Amino acid sequence: MSIYFTLNIISHFIMMFLLTYYLATLLQWYNYSFARILTKHHKKLWHFYYFILPIIVFLVTDSLRLYIVFYICLIIWIIAFGIWVYKLDKKLVFTKRIIRLFVIVLLFTILNEAINIIDHLDKDKAYISAILYLAPLVFGFIVAFIYESLIFRNYAKLAKAKLAKMQNLTIVAITGSYGKTSTKNFLEYILKERYDVYATPRSVNTYKGLVNDINSNLDLDTEVYIAEAGARAKNDIRQIANLLNPQYAIIGKVGLAHIEYFKSLENTLSAKFELLDSKNLKKAFVQKDNNIPEIKEAYKENIKLITPYPPECKNITTSLDFTSFELKINGIYEEFQTKVLGSFNVDNIAACILVALELKVPLDSIKRAVSKLESIPHRLNKIVTNNKLILDDSFNGNLEGVSEAIRLSSLYNGRKVIVTPGLVESNIESNTTIAKLIDEVFDLAIITGELNSKVLNDNIKHTQKVILKDKSNLESILKSFGAEGDLVLFANDAPSYI
Repeated sequence: MSIYFTLNIISHFIMMFLLTYYLATLLQWYNYSFARILTKHHKKLWHFYYFILPIIVFLVTDSLRLYIVFYICLIIWIIAFGIWVYKLDKKLVFTKRIIRLFVIVLLFTILNEAINIIDHLDKDKAYISAILYLAPLVFGFIVAFIYESLIFRNYAKLAKAKLAKMQNLTIVAITGSYGKTSTKNFLEYILKERYDVYATPRSVNTYKGLVNDINSNLDLDTEVYIAEAGARAKNDIRQIANLLNPQYAIIGKVGLAHIEYFKSLENTLSAKFELLDSKNLKKAFVQKDNNIPEIKEAYKENIKLITPYPPECKNITTSLDFTSFELKINGIYEEFQTKVLGSFNVDNIAACILVALELKVPLDSIKRAVSKLESIPHRLNKIVTNNKLILDDSFNGNLEGVSEAIRLSSLYNGRKVIVTPGLVESNIESNTTIAKLIDEVFDLAIITGELNSKVLNDNIKHTQKVILKDKSNLESILKSFGAEGDLVLFANDAPSYI
């Protein structure tokens, strides 16, 4: 066995590892959907540099017996790939699923190499041999996906069986274009005044995420389960509704936040209202600005269970320190005050108040809980540090929310800085609006990423601008351009692959 033959075997294992690592990383980002990788990933050149080009180089060099050239290219690829991984702010997490994927691809690679060693393919078939070397990647991913589908089908049955056992469990499901996670956390805090409550962690809001959460984290003694329902396609929320069959639903304001997925506001509304497809529904609290779309025939009766929110509301006061408002309950205006910032959160808190009242939580307990509510991390979260005021709104990606964050920033008497990629899941018109608001309020705008850099740059006329393609330099830029006493707003921070 020649040295080249041995080096070829080693290089093939390295190549399979790198190609698998690249695909696995993107699959984890895009909820294991190849369709979303192809249609939603904004940095298309990554596919070429880290996947397509290495395969082309391998096929060409192998067919021409240019092994030394391939080894040199492989070393360059390894270095470039390592730099790419190092710069990612959302790196691959080696979950059990990812480990299984690597093991399956590895087994196919070992099998493939064993066959090649035994058969010693003819030199005339070298090009065919090169293509066959890629077979482990294809078959590995196919087998892995079939295997994961079979595992998950049984896992979903376990989740449904567990919920069926918990006959006294009350389930509240929350959806909307924005504010889902904040509403979920606010409601959890308020209901804890009376119940043993469990809410889905972080931003877990997909069908698969909820199935895993129910099986892994939902305690059998839980009295109220609060679940967030997100969607990227038609029937995503219907699938969640059929899993949970919630007694109560909250459908927050539906807007253009996910326009790139649903293409129109009407489609987005239809997707969100799939939450009504629950056989146990008692009441649905729907933000009053939402138009009610066509409902599936089997659940049309549930339209009668809709209660618009918020009820009559007046004297809304918002500042960089607190939010207060009066809400009409049983014919009387009740006053509420909270440390949570942003006028849009009045709607979110109002929905929580209505659900709490429906579940017989005393009004005094609700008021006390509302007064103690804290801003959710990364959602208009106020932080005072190093003689600077930070408004961390990095998980907020809608026009209304970012506009409110900018308005609150305008109340600050001092120099103001914004760090933003613009609105990621939105359109040019909304980003133009944001750019003009930035131009009116901020002294410095740091634009991150390439997605919206042109529209923001074109429409920010007076504010000083810094366009930052590589976010790894953000800290040094803030040190260079920042000053003591600044207000810094992080608006809709996006990962590096945007």
